[in-house]
Amino acid sequence: MSQKILITGASSGFGRGAAIELARQGHQVVATAETWPQVRSLRADAAEAGVAMEVIKLNLLDSIDIAHAGRFDPDVLVLNAGVMEGGSIADIPMQRVRESFDINVFGHLQLVQAIVPRMVARRSGKVVWTSSMGGILVVPFLGIYCATKHAIEAIAGSMKAELEPHGVKVATVNPGVFGTGFNDTGAESFVQWYDADKAVVPMPDFSASLLHQADPQEMIDAMVEIIPAEKHLYRTMRPLATIDVAKQWQATEWSQNA
Repeated sequence: MSQKILITGASSGFGRGAAIELARQGHQVVATAETWPQVRSLRADAAEAGVAMEVIKLNLLDSIDIAHAGRFDPDVLVLNAGVMEGGSIADIPMQRVRESFDINVFGHLQLVQAIVPRMVARRSGKVVWTSSMGGILVVPFLGIYCATKHAIEAIAGSMKAELEPHGVKVATVNPGVFGTGFNDTGAESFVQWYDADKAVVPMPDFSASLLHQADPQEMIDAMVEIIPAEKHLYRTMRPLATIDVAKQWQATEWSQNA
């Protein structure tokens, strides 16, 4: 059955791949992109793929954009947009910290509060948050990014308990290290402000950790499967090997010394 699906952060990566494939399967997709050039590019991608897909501008730092997106009434709301900012907790500029939370968390919360009341009123709908393996564990020097994803885990968990009695489902998808370009730009982001001579904690070289990233199609396929599905697990983490890594991290938190 065709569903109305609104996906944020669809200009590239998982969002783009999932949006185009869901549209190909006959769903009514509203895909959002941060800038007008990205909107035009995504429209061209949809046309090239031969799918019908509405594309709108949504900058999650722009209250006008959020209000516009909030007027849509999807069956499924997929909160996928995000930014990754590198830097030690002791050094990263507070502007970057605030922007990370404003985009990854608060902007999406505004969208939730605009759309979810209509889901509750009709007693149907679903909200899917794109979290991360970083919502379960912590990656040094990506602590602020992980903090936003930990916040998403808490919000999604609370929403699930609060909305389930009203017929609205909530789920998370938790990507590991995939080669979408997102991790590469996140690893590079600190160069705009970092000063090695003044840094409290020296930044490491991330290049080795970016060499063997997984094929993003695995995560896209999982998203395309669960987004419209009636029944599925609350959390969908890929690659599958990352699940064991996350569980081991959680166990370690109970046993490691300070």
